[in-house]
Amino acid sequence: MYGCEIWSLTLREKRKLRVFENMVLRRILGPTTDEVTGEWRRLHNEELNDLYSCAGDKIEKNEMGWAYGAYG
Repeated sequence: MYGCEIWSLTLREKRKLRVFENMVLRRILGPTTDEVTGEWRRLHNEELNDLYSCAGDKIEKNEMGWAYGAYG
């Protein structure tokens, strides 16, 4: 198993991981209401990416707070 940390992913594996990640994010974030009809609907991939990237920035800043002396 030596060197397994550098195995590259195939495009099929990357797609499967992206699909799984979107499925988990949809479950965590839940449905949203449609602005036009007011009905509940699932989040689209673009919306998931936008929400996740914004949250990821905040999480990264919080995790890196120790490096900037925020917790010291």
